[in-house]
Order: sequence, then structure tokens, then C-alpha cells
Amino acid sequence: MPRITPIDPYKLIKLLSKVGFKPIRQRGSHVILINEEGTRIVVPVHPGKKLKPGLIRIIITEAGLTREKYFRLLEKDC
Repeated sequence: MPRITPIDPYKLIKLLSKVGFKPIRQRGSHVILINEEGTRIVVPVHPGKKLKPGLIRIIITEAGLTREKYFRLLEKDC
């Protein structure tokens, strides 16, 4: 299993939108996404900064994704 590497927040938002999350609003530098079941995820979007692996791990767990599915989505996006 490959390591989770830092990723651009907009790329993560794009991946989450592929699994049913939609951005509903933005408050400051945080984009709030929600899916059909009502699961809410907050992604910080700071200019010039990437999301670190620990935060990515938490976000994909909250989204109900496995590491394998995350890497498959990431691979398809490239």
C-alpha cells in the first residue's frame, strides 16, 4: 500500500465530489461538503498549502472511504 502524500485541497474536493459529496458553502478558508446521508466534511483551503497526510487520513475516514478506494480515485483523476 503506498503512503498518503500531501495533496492540493481542490484535488481532494474533486475526489470527494466523485463519491457523492457536494460543496454547500464556504466560510473563510474552509469548504463544507455534504452528501445524501447528511455526512458533513470540512476541507481547509489555504492558498499555497497542501493538506498533510494525517488530515487526509481523517477526511477519507469521515467520508467512509477505504485507503484502497482513495488511491483508486486518485489514480483515475491523474
